[in-house]
Parts: sequence; structure tokens; C-alpha cells
Amino acid sequence: MTDTAPERRVLADRLEKAGALRTPHWRAAVESVPRELFLHPGVFLPVDGGRWQPVNALGTAPAEWTRIVYRNESLTTQLDGHLTTDQTDEPVTGVPTSSSTMPTTVIGMIEELGVEEGHHVLEIGTGTGYSSALMCHRLGEDNVTTVEVDPDIAARADLALETAGYSTWTVTGDGLLGHPTRAPYDRVIATCAVRRIPHTWIRQTKPGGIILATLGSWPYGTGLAKVTVGEGGIAEGRIIGRSSFMQARSQFTAPVSGDLSARTAYADSERGTKLPPTMLHEWMPAFLTQLAAPGAQFIRAVTSKGNPLLYVFDPDRESFAEFIANDTEWTVRQGGPISLWDDIEQTLVAWREAGSPDISAVRLRITEQSHTYWIGGRPALRWQHRVV
Repeated sequence: MTDTAPERRVLADRLEKAGALRTPHWRAAVESVPRELFLHPGVFLPVDGGRWQPVNALGTAPAEWTRIVYRNESLTTQLDGHLTTDQTDEPVTGVPTSSSTMPTTVIGMIEELGVEEGHHVLEIGTGTGYSSALMCHRLGEDNVTTVEVDPDIAARADLALETAGYSTWTVTGDGLLGHPTRAPYDRVIATCAVRRIPHTWIRQTKPGGIILATLGSWPYGTGLAKVTVGEGGIAEGRIIGRSSFMQARSQFTAPVSGDLSARTAYADSERGTKLPPTMLHEWMPAFLTQLAAPGAQFIRAVTSKGNPLLYVFDPDRESFAEFIANDTEWTVRQGGPISLWDDIEQTLVAWREAGSPDISAVRLRITEQSHTYWIGGRPALRWQHRVV
């Protein structure tokens, strides 16, 4: 086996220079845990045409495999919920459903947890097991519980952890439930995105404990929430920055598909927009849209002639907004019980009037009944999402 200790030291230097790695304990973990153990049988690398090239650890030159492993990049390990690199030799299409997250993100989040000796940590989303191993190195395997909903992924992670010398509590099941045998935890960290933080996580966290999770259902426009659990099942905190993870399968939202023109054939209103819908390509407006319309999906399509089409759909509330470009202006057609774009546009206008604050200005309070978000003291920048 190739000795990758030099590459691990270089990775630690890179993470420290980027500001993600800040403490000696976590540097020791990065330098000690071989990332390659957690990437078997291999990874999918993006190639032209939206396809993925399988690259297996076995059969790849050791130097090349090491170079791939120690990139500061997310490396896809599964497509479409089942396909791994040992099942195909040719480039394939598919949607990534598991990966080894970019080390900068992994370490940055772990550092934000503020763990101390003796802390018990619950990790939601074992994935490859690399971040689990880092925490086991720092805290000891008896203090780390990790949950993975996919049994195949969990089995591979278990094998990798054992190879690395760790035998932690790996639980296969619903990644939103945790493992009450070990409750209460001092820290909870999610390596997947959720539309809301389940109250089960709060109930399994000690008062004063911290939960770190990515909120949102879009592939971008999501925020990393850091909340502190108080008495009475209440957690409070804020969005500390941008973050992007694959959606938790228990909260996965099926994308709108089918004949979009048929879905938008009958509109209840039509008007010019105050703001262009192209703003939703930007991170903060996309995040705000998910606060203003929690079930919204932003859809980009093209006509048979190649002209771009933009839509916002809310399947749960059977509402839509269709946007039509007219030179430098936009027209919006809205249909359904909810005027989607009215709600979204009101939020975006209020955000601009407030000086376009960054995502870190968003505060958050969670109870068993609701998630409440706000920016400053402006009523137009306050949203309450009831838990059904």
C-alpha cells in the first residue's frame, strides 16, 4: 500500500491556509486518517456531456489514485442510489447520491462544532465514513455515533472504518431519527441537507449542546445553520454561511417534471415583474425564496427552438409562476391558490431595501411546532414555517 503520509500533511497545510483547519487536534486527525481507505471501490469523475467516468482504486496507477484522493474536492462515490464504480467501466449518466465531501467543508464544519474531550457526537449521514474516522481519532470511537440510511453505503463505511482501526456505533436506518441509546448528545452534525431540522435531533441533544446542519432543498442557495439547544425543546442560532450537501433521502423532494406548458396553461394573473427572476440564480436570493415559499422549486428549461424558459413551482400548493422575457423586461403568469411570485418578490424587495444583507444575517429559532427565521427587526423579513 502506498504511504500517503506526505499527502496528508500537504492536505493539512492546505486546509490550514484556507482557514478551515484551526486547531492542533484536528490537524492531527487529518494527518492520521488516510482518505483513500474511504473511497473504495472508486469514484466517479465528471467528463463532457454531463457524464461520469468511473475510476477504481484497483487498476489505477498508485500515483494517479493518490493525486485524485487528495484533491481538495468532493468525490462522487454513488449515482442514482445504487451505482458504484465496480459495476461499470464506461462513462455513465446519473445523479450523485453519495460522495466524500470536500475536505475544506468537512474540516470547517467539524471545527465549528467546538467539540471537547469527553463529548458524545451524533453524525447524521455516514457516507464514506471519512468524517466519522476524523471524529473517532479526535474523540475516541466510543464517543461517536453515526447514522446512514443506505445499508450498502453503511456496510462500505463500516468496512473502511474497521480497516482504519475504528469500530464506532454505526446505525443503519432513517438518518433523521438518530440513535436514542446514546442520547443525549453534546453535538449533532449532519452531512446532508434537510428542509428543516427534525425535532428528534433537538430532543437528543443536551441543553447547551450544538446542532450543525445545512438547511434548504435546492442544489444551491442553502445555508449552514448552527443552533444551541436550550431548555424546553427550543433551539436558537443563526445561519453561519453558505453550505451545499446532497439532500437527506427522508426529506428528498422529487423535481417537477412532465409537460411544463400543460402545467402552466391556465393562469389567474399576468403582470410585469418588479425584479428579474434571474436573481434566483444567485445564492442569497435563492435562499430567501425558500424562506418565502418553502415548497418552491426553480425550474430552467428550453423551448424546441432553444429559447430559455423559467418557472417557479410549488407542487404541494399546486401553484406556479411562469416567466416570459420581453427584451429587457419580464412578464410573470401566476396560477393556483398561492401567488408564488408575489410572495417571493415581496421578500426580495424587502431584502434589497434592507441593504442586501448576507446569509449570515439570518437568525433561527426552532420549537416542536415551527421554524422561525428573521433578519433584523423588519416584519417583511420574518418567516415562520409550521411543522405539519
